[in-house]
Amino acid sequence: MPSRATCRLASPDEQIAAQRAVIARFEDALWDGGFNEALLPSYQSAWRRLETLIAASGTDSRHHFVIVIPVADSPQQLQACLDSLLELCNLYGYGGQRDGRWKKVSVMIADDSQDPACIAAHRRIAREFEARGLAMQVFGLDEQRALLASLPDTLDLSRIVGTPRPEAFGHKGQAIMRNIAWLKLAQAQAADTSRLFYTLDADQTFQVKVATAVGNRDVYAVNYLAQLDALFSATDAEVLTGKVVGDPPVSPAVMAGNFLGDVTGFLRDIADCDPQEAYRQPAPSTQGSGEAAYHDMAGLFGFQQADAPYRYRCPLVGSPANAACFDDFAQRLQRFFHGEHPTRVTRYQHADLMQSVQPARTVYTGNAIFRASALHWFIPFAPLRLRMSGPTLGRLLKAELGARFVSANLPMLHKRTVDATGQSEFRPGVVAERERIDLCDEFERQFHGDVMLFSVERLSGQGYPQHAIAPEQIATTLESVQADMLEKFRARRKAILEKLGQLHTLLDDPQAWWNHADALAGARANFHAFADNIEHNFGADSACHARIESASARAAWRTRQLDAIVHYPADRRVWDDTLAALMQP
Repeated sequence: MPSRATCRLASPDEQIAAQRAVIARFEDALWDGGFNEALLPSYQSAWRRLETLIAASGTDSRHHFVIVIPVADSPQQLQACLDSLLELCNLYGYGGQRDGRWKKVSVMIADDSQDPACIAAHRRIAREFEARGLAMQVFGLDEQRALLASLPDTLDLSRIVGTPRPEAFGHKGQAIMRNIAWLKLAQAQAADTSRLFYTLDADQTFQVKVATAVGNRDVYAVNYLAQLDALFSATDAEVLTGKVVGDPPVSPAVMAGNFLGDVTGFLRDIADCDPQEAYRQPAPSTQGSGEAAYHDMAGLFGFQQADAPYRYRCPLVGSPANAACFDDFAQRLQRFFHGEHPTRVTRYQHADLMQSVQPARTVYTGNAIFRASALHWFIPFAPLRLRMSGPTLGRLLKAELGARFVSANLPMLHKRTVDATGQSEFRPGVVAERERIDLCDEFERQFHGDVMLFSVERLSGQGYPQHAIAPEQIATTLESVQADMLEKFRARRKAILEKLGQLHTLLDDPQAWWNHADALAGARANFHAFADNIEHNFGADSACHARIESASARAAWRTRQLDAIVHYPADRRVWDDTLAALMQP
C-alpha cells in the first residue's frame, strides 16, 4: 500500500523546480559534444511547459522587458529583428499571453530616419507586430522634438543630445538617439522597478550562429528573456552586456589588414589546385574566430593577435569545385566594406550562464540590459559621433559600478547587410557609388573614437570622473594617446599595403588558372574592385589617412574632445536634473 507521502501531489513550486531541472538536463544534452540540433524542439518545448506551470501557479513576479530598438532608414532589418523577437516569444513563451498579447514584453522603436518612405514603413511594421501580439510604441521624430521642447530652458543638454535642427531631426546618430530614448524611458516607465530595459540594434536577431558539419546555422537556441530575468533576479547587477555573433561589431576601417591576409591566403591555397576539383573546406572546429580575431589591433584590447590566415568556408551546397568557390568568394568581397567579414565569422560557444558572468569593461550598445536605476547613465560625448562610444561608456561604468557592471554569455546574431544588395540599408560613414566605396568618414570617427576610448581609460585609472582632473592633464593625456594611436594606424597602413602588393602578385599571376577561364572574368573583376577599394581607402593617396595625418585637424579634434571630457561631470549633473524633471508626477 503506498505511503501517504508518495500520494501527496507536488506543490506548484515543486513542479516548477522539477521542470527547471528538466530544462537543465536538456540544455546539457543540447550542447554535449557540439550542437545537437535534433534536441532543440524538445528543449524549447520544455521551456514552454515551464511557462504553463508558472501561469497555473497564479504568481509571476518576473521582470517585464522593454525592448528598445533605435533604427534609421532600415525597414528590412527592423522587420527581421521584430520577426525574431516574436519567434523567440512563440518558441519559449516567456511571460505568456493575455488576450493574444505577450504580457511581459513591449517594444519601443526609436526612429532616427530621414526618408519619409522609411518612416512610414517603420510605422507600418509597428502596426503589423501590434496586431501579431507585441505591445509596440513608435518614438518618432515629432515625439522626440516634443519631449525635448518640454524640458526647462535652464537644462543644457547640448553635450548629451546635441543641437539637432527641428527641420532636419533625423540621422542624429545612434548615441544621441539612445540618449533621447533614455529620457523617454525615464518619463514613462522608470518608476516601475519590475522592468528591465533591453537595447539592441535593428540589424540583430534573437538567434545564435553555431557550427555544424555542413556549415554555420542560425538557430533559436537561447531563451534570452528567461535567462536574463534569472540573472537579474539572482544578482545585484545594474548593467549587463552581451556580445554579438555573426558579423563583427567593428568598422571595416580596423579589419582590412587581417582580411587581406585571408584573401591572399585563399588564393595561395587554391593556386596549385585543379579548378574543377572539390574545394577543401576548413574543418568546423577551426573555421570561425575567437575573441576579436577580426580586429587588426586586437592586442590593444588585451586579445592575442591572430597571425595565420583564416580559411574561407564556401557556403555552396555539396562539394563545390575550386572555381565555383573562387567565384563565390569574389561575389562576397565588396560586402566587407559594409561590415561583413567573410572569413572571421564569430560563432556561439555555449557556457553556463551564471558561470559566464564576469566584470565588464565594454558596453555593446546593441546588446545591453539595465535596470531603471541605470538610466542615470547616458552615452558620453554623443554629439562627437565617434565610434567606440560603447567601450568608452564601459570604462566609465567599470570605474563607478565595479562588480555591478557585468557581461554574460548571451550574444545576439549580428547581420550587417541585406541579402538582396550585399549592403547595409543605412550605414553612416560609408559612401558607395557604383564600384567605389569610401570609408573616410567612418575611418576618421574610428581613429578619434579610439583616441577618446584610451584617453578615458587612462583618466579613469587616475580617478576620473569621480575626482576632478585638471584640464591641462586631460589635454596632455589626449595628445599622448593621439600620438600613440597615429603611430599604430601608420604601422597598420604599412602592413596593409604590403599585403595588398601580395594580393596583386597572386591575382595577376599569368600562370594562375583563374586568369585562363573566360567564365571567371566577372570574378576576377570583383577581386580587382576589392583591391582598388583597399587602395582607395588605405593607399598612398588615401583621403582617409590624410584626415588623420593633418596636424590642424587633429588639434581641432583634441579641442572638441577636451571640452567634452572636462564638462562630462557637469553634464552628469544636468542629466540627473533632467531625469528628476521628467519623473515628476
